[in-house]
Amino acid sequence: MSQQESQAIVHTGHPTPGTYFKVALILSAITAIEVGVFYITAIGKGIIPVLAVLSIAKFGLVAMFYMHLKFDHKLFTTLFVSGLALAMTVVLALITLFQFFV
Repeated sequence: MSQQESQAIVHTGHPTPGTYFKVALILSAITAIEVGVFYITAIGKGIIPVLAVLSIAKFGLVAMFYMHLKFDHKLFTTLFVSGLALAMTVVLALITLFQFFV
C-alpha cells in the first residue's frame, strides 16, 4: 500500500480582507471627492476632466483588485486592457465621425 500525504493547498499572492477593506475606503474617499467637486461652481467646465480622472482611478482600482487582474496571469490583464483600448478607440472614432467635438 502506498501512503498518501495530504497537503494543504496554499494560495499566495492574493490580498487579505484588510486589503479589500482599504481599497473600499479609498473608493469611498474618491466618491466623496467626486461629490464634493460637483458642488464647486468655480470650476465651470473644468469639472469634466477632474471627474474623468477620478472615475478612471476608481475603475482602475476596481478592475485590478475586485476583478483580480492584479494577481492573475498577465495575459488576462493584457486581454482586458487591449479590449478596453479597442472599445475606446471605436467610441472616439464614432464621436469624431459624427462631429460631437465641433
